[in-house]
Amino acid sequence: MKTVWNITLKGTQIIGLLFLFVFSACSQPNAKKQKDMIFNKLTKEEEWVILHKGTERPFSGELLNNDEAGTYVCKQCDAPLYRSEDKFDARCGWPSFDDEIKGAVKRVSDADGRRTEIVCANCGGHLGHVFEGEGFTPKNTRHCVNSISMKFVPAETARNSTTEAAYFASGCFWGTEYHFMKAPGVCATIVGYMGGHTQNPSYREVCTGTTGHVETTEVLFDTAKTSYEELIKLYYETHDFTQVGGQGPDIGSQYQSVIFYVNDEQKAVAEKYIKILTDKGYKVATELRPAENNEFWDAEDYHQQYYEKKNGTPYCHTYRKIF
Repeated sequence: MKTVWNITLKGTQIIGLLFLFVFSACSQPNAKKQKDMIFNKLTKEEEWVILHKGTERPFSGELLNNDEAGTYVCKQCDAPLYRSEDKFDARCGWPSFDDEIKGAVKRVSDADGRRTEIVCANCGGHLGHVFEGEGFTPKNTRHCVNSISMKFVPAETARNSTTEAAYFASGCFWGTEYHFMKAPGVCATIVGYMGGHTQNPSYREVCTGTTGHVETTEVLFDTAKTSYEELIKLYYETHDFTQVGGQGPDIGSQYQSVIFYVNDEQKAVAEKYIKILTDKGYKVATELRPAENNEFWDAEDYHQQYYEKKNGTPYCHTYRKIF
């Protein structure tokens, strides 16, 4: 845990993708309408805070002094919200974090305009408020969160989860993500850049075609609810895998069809379906590359869940049944 007395923070240690995204009910921020969600049963005290925007008494929350490694998830819907490495002691009486898991928290101005409320982006449950400019950490941000709004998942529990990662590139990542984020068993999706030689590239840099990256979607899925094979089918049924150096009207090496496999099992499944498609007469242009040698870099916030935010549909990714 960070403290306000040590402004120079230690480098974040990556525990692993599964650690960040495990939770008992698989859910994708903004992927479903709230009316269709199944929520956890809340106590009257939890309802007062989460549903009616109340505040628990300072220094009373059970997670205030928790310094274990793990993930903080929403009490109402189990969506992951914060990592333990982003928690610090602000001496304010409530758990404090200087960053959230990308796309997990939504900011809403209070009615009086004096403060900014934070809610779970997945279910809308009240978390607390966010403050900036206080100087507690180099990120200069403090998410002040009610303990009662969260549950804590220890890292060891997360490592034993059934969550697995997959990486797919099939042209503009807006359209790729659009289909995967709606697929059964998918827990979370993030769009980004993979396969290049530039560290932490920007969208503008990738679009020059000089960084070697392709627009890629990271898919976190629950193996108890779906399979990598089902994701591969969806991948091939939602883009033109015969096109080289582009996808539809988007031309450039950053739009190449690529599968980044994380293990030999994923590679074998991908090879199986490339053969099936080849036997059907398709000239498959999809490249297979190991994810281990290709770091994934998150894209800018405005690219995340793009069509969900714009209430639109992809212009070059349409579903057609093949298998």
